[in-house]
Amino acid sequence: MANLHDNLPTDLPQEVFTDLLNAGSVRIERILSRGHRSPATGWYDQDEHEWVMVLQGEGELTFANGDVLRLRPGDYLNIPAHTLHKVSWTDPAQTTLWLAVFYR
Repeated sequence: MANLHDNLPTDLPQEVFTDLLNAGSVRIERILSRGHRSPATGWYDQDEHEWVMVLQGEGELTFANGDVLRLRPGDYLNIPAHTLHKVSWTDPAQTTLWLAVFYR
């Protein structure tokens, strides 16, 4: 047994990605951010669909079509494969805890 809130670092010089489960067609990942964002150029263009939820903190996703979504605790969405997107903001004052499920 484990807890998503266990071992949250107090110092996050870079984002932390931890695979919680990798079962081939499904991968579950915990992501920790604090003031991090995607590089200014380029987009995530994933072969997998991504269901993502914010459990703590806040984050903002920007999509190539111009949509911008602010996610707060409890907010979730599904990002279809090859939907161009990036993380445009995460709360610099607290750790943002994301739960991401990647699937084919």
